[in-house]
Amino acid sequence: MGMPANPLQWSIGLVGYGEVGRILAEDLRARGVTNVLAYDIKFGTADDAPLLAHAAHYGVRPMSSHAFLAQAADLVISAVTADQTLAVAVASAPTLKPGAWFLDFNSASPGAKIKAAGMIDGAGGRYVEGAVMTSMPPYRSRVPLLLGGPAAAELAPLLNELGFTARVASEKLGVASATKMCRSVMIKGLEAMVIESFTAARAYGVEDAVVASLYETFPGIDWEKQAAYFFQRVIEHGRRRSEEVREVAATVREAGLTPWSAQGTAERQAWVADLADAGIFGAKGSKEFARSTDWRIEADRILAKVRE
Repeated sequence: MGMPANPLQWSIGLVGYGEVGRILAEDLRARGVTNVLAYDIKFGTADDAPLLAHAAHYGVRPMSSHAFLAQAADLVISAVTADQTLAVAVASAPTLKPGAWFLDFNSASPGAKIKAAGMIDGAGGRYVEGAVMTSMPPYRSRVPLLLGGPAAAELAPLLNELGFTARVASEKLGVASATKMCRSVMIKGLEAMVIESFTAARAYGVEDAVVASLYETFPGIDWEKQAAYFFQRVIEHGRRRSEEVREVAATVREAGLTPWSAQGTAERQAWVADLADAGIFGAKGSKEFARSTDWRIEADRILAKVRE
C-alpha cells in the first residue's frame, strides 16, 4: 500500500520529543493529523514521565525505538540535538518504508547533512534537509523553514498543507543548513557576548552605563528586554545550543576558516548550561527557572557562583 496522497492522513513520526518535538506534536494534532508517533532517548528512563504525560494528553503514540518509528512513519521528522543528527539517520535508515520522507530539522553542518542524506536515500527513503531560521516557540510550526535537496520541491507544498511555512532554498544539499549555520555565528554569538558583557559589567558596577551606551549606538534594539531573553534562552537551552554551535564551528571549518568566534560561543553556552545543571538558577521545570524579566537577577546568580 502506498503513501496517502493527503498528508493529513500520513503517519508522522517525531524523533526527539523535546521542546521542538512537543510543539510539532501539538500543532500536527490540532491540524487534524490523527497518527502522530514519537520516540525520544529518554523514553524508558527515569526522566520520561513528563514526556509520556504530554504524549498521552495530545494523543501521540510513543514508540520504543528509532527503528519501530521509522517502520511505521510516512514522514519522519528528526528534531534532536545536533550531535545526534547522524546517529538518528543510521538508526532509522534500515527500517524506513520505501519512499518515506525524512525531514532533518537538526542544526547540523552541511557536511553532516550530506552524510545523513546518503544513508536515508541509500535505504530507499527521501531525505530533505530543513533549516529552522529563528526561535521556534513564538512561531510554532509556522516558523520560517528552509528546505534543501533534490526532493525538497516536492515536499514543500505537502509540509505547508500540514501547517508549516516552508520554502525551498536549493535542490543542492547543504545550502539550507549553511544559511542557518552562518546566521547562527551571529545570533548564538550575540547571546554569548551579551551574557559575558553584561555579567562582567554587573561585576564592575557599570552595567547601566554599558546598556545606555548600547542604546545610543543601536537604538533599534531594546537591550534590557533582549538581554533578559538571551539569559533565559541560554540558561534553559544552553546545552542544546552549545551542541548546535559546535556544528556551526564545523561549518566554518568546512569553509576553510578557523572558527574562533563559534568555538568561544560554544564554550560560553556550555558553561552556562553547566551552571544551570548545578541548580544556581533554580530547579529546572519550575516556574521560577530562568523566567526573570530582569537579566541582573541571573547575572547576580552567576557572579555569586563564580565568587565562591
